[in-house]
Amino acid sequence: MYKVHFENRFILISSEPDRLQKYGLFHKFHATVALYKIISDFQSDTSLQSVNVYGPDIEHIWKIFRIYFTEVGAAGGLVRHTSGRYLFIEKKGKLDLPKGHIEPGEMPETCAIREVTEECGISGHEIVKELQPSYHTYTWEGISYLKKTYWYLMRYDRTMLIEPQTGEGITRVEWLLPDELSKIKSSAWLSLMDLINISVLKTP
Repeated sequence: MYKVHFENRFILISSEPDRLQKYGLFHKFHATVALYKIISDFQSDTSLQSVNVYGPDIEHIWKIFRIYFTEVGAAGGLVRHTSGRYLFIEKKGKLDLPKGHIEPGEMPETCAIREVTEECGISGHEIVKELQPSYHTYTWEGISYLKKTYWYLMRYDRTMLIEPQTGEGITRVEWLLPDELSKIKSSAWLSLMDLINISVLKTP
């Protein structure tokens, strides 16, 4: 299954129709041109909140889906302090996790460590394990991009800095306990809540 976010909307690609969830549209894959029309219509019609594209050969659908976009890579970190608190930032009015584009020749793990340092001003954080990646799209100068973000759970045991790195566009830094995370739904991206639910709250 692949879930691709268009800001706070998404297209889900699955092998069977996901009848347990409510979708604005179901589409059984049968031709590339039809899939591309679905994507184009979804990009332009922001009233449509979600689409479920399904078919038995999910990897084939995913390959065709990706060809529609120019692909870019990013990496970031879910930083857990030894106190049990998690590091969050506020950027563009939304709570988020530190992340950024992977530079040419850079490994995702290296990028994730670097971005956390640059955006949060901390050092000494270490990767514990890789988390489930996320996908989202954006359009820049008429080009549609598909960004894959590699996420890593990180351990940190030093001072919990709260000074935002304003040069990186960060307006707030917070360290939140797990029982506070469900309360940030209204001020966080849908893709971030998906990551939190899977990696921290352990809910589907």
